[in-house]
Amino acid sequence: QVQLVESGGGLVQAGGSLRLSCAASGRFSRINTMGWYRQVPGKQRELVAFITSRGTTNYADSVKGRFTISRDDTKNTVDLQMISLKPEDTAVYYCNLDLPGTRLVYWGQGTQVTVSS
Repeated sequence: QVQLVESGGGLVQAGGSLRLSCAASGRFSRINTMGWYRQVPGKQRELVAFITSRGTTNYADSVKGRFTISRDDTKNTVDLQMISLKPEDTAVYYCNLDLPGTRLVYWGQGTQVTVSS
């Protein structure tokens, strides 16, 4: 029904930058909240940032001031601009979204971000 495809992951040195993008497609007219999460092996998936349909944003303390989330509702995309990357940012990054009037949350397949020291 809804598909999410992430792109933009890769290998970067500490202090470098990456921009992740996520494109949503499927049968929907509007998107509620869109977000980015990350997960490392052996740990729970954690919230990185989310942005509501009104543009309100929220960030994990560990990324505040370094990451910026944005969305384009004309293209059904959500991006995550990451600067000053640290080795501890290494993880698989997932985007997600929910639709108005439902309790369903949709996830992408994930994209690997590796930050070398």
